[in-house]
Amino acid sequence: MDELRFAAVGLNHNHIYGQVNCLLRAGARLAGFHEKDDALAAEFSAVYADARRIATAEEILEDENIGLIVSAAVSSERAELAIRAMQHGKDVLVDKPGMTSFDQLAKLRRVQAETGRIFSILYSEHFESPATVKAGELVAAGAIGEVVHIVGLGPHRLRRETRPDWFFRRADYGGILTDIASHQCEQFLFFTGVNDATVLSASVGNQSVPDAPELQDTGSIHLSTGRTTGMIHVNWLTPEGMPTWGDGRLFIVGTSGTIEVRKTVDLAGREGGNHLFLADRNGVEHIDCSRVDLPFGRQFLADIRDRTETAMPQERCFKAMELALQAQAIAEQNGDRN
Repeated sequence: MDELRFAAVGLNHNHIYGQVNCLLRAGARLAGFHEKDDALAAEFSAVYADARRIATAEEILEDENIGLIVSAAVSSERAELAIRAMQHGKDVLVDKPGMTSFDQLAKLRRVQAETGRIFSILYSEHFESPATVKAGELVAAGAIGEVVHIVGLGPHRLRRETRPDWFFRRADYGGILTDIASHQCEQFLFFTGVNDATVLSASVGNQSVPDAPELQDTGSIHLSTGRTTGMIHVNWLTPEGMPTWGDGRLFIVGTSGTIEVRKTVDLAGREGGNHLFLADRNGVEHIDCSRVDLPFGRQFLADIRDRTETAMPQERCFKAMELALQAQAIAEQNGDRN
């Protein structure tokens, strides 16, 4: 495969660094970037000194030597950028959430089908989490039998002083379930091995920032596939004393065992993150997943080359966001916004 050249457009969330690094590890080349904000552009250039700052997004879209666009633009702006990129014959990898409305989702589905391009979302709490990748390997190998129930917890530290204005505007960030909980929606589909589920209930709230009324700092979802149930809770309430940005956890209950993943920290225990605890008929085992390989980048580049769907099926990419949007709508229809 010839070296894939890609460009970054929109650096508004620091997840852009994870996206770029994922592709660089896999052997792609960062050809350049576009960002209107000089401060964000300077930060990016300090990390990727060889990447050329390009004056307009249009110049990147018209460059036939660039095959992939990555973006962590303002959440509400990602869908339109992705649509334009696909219409220019480029594949797309965006940060979550990939869109903030059902209308954007419908347009993305239509354009993706019309163009045959790949639209993907780097759900980092899965694809950039070695312990979660390892859990997937164990479940696929039958280590805990059939999956019965899944709990996904995604607490984050607010770090309010570092957040841009758009982060606090509901129309721009999309709501806490659309945003953070899309991670857990994707993992629910992945571990159950299905491409559809039902949102049974959902709620959101503002418990700690009354002076920022459009920011939701807590959110929960109850899901079902008909055979497997799931509970998701996300928040912006990680305490300052926590040694990391959030204590992400994943619990998987199977018919013959359980898995607990501590993604970032083992409270008052082992150092570092990426801890997995497997309990089955033979006992309890701790697995250090810090050296587990992350295959997403390589698989994604192979999908671009071969027009396959090995990194993540296209339908699961869309369905995870559809579930998050449905949950957000249910929560807000219930009036659970404050």
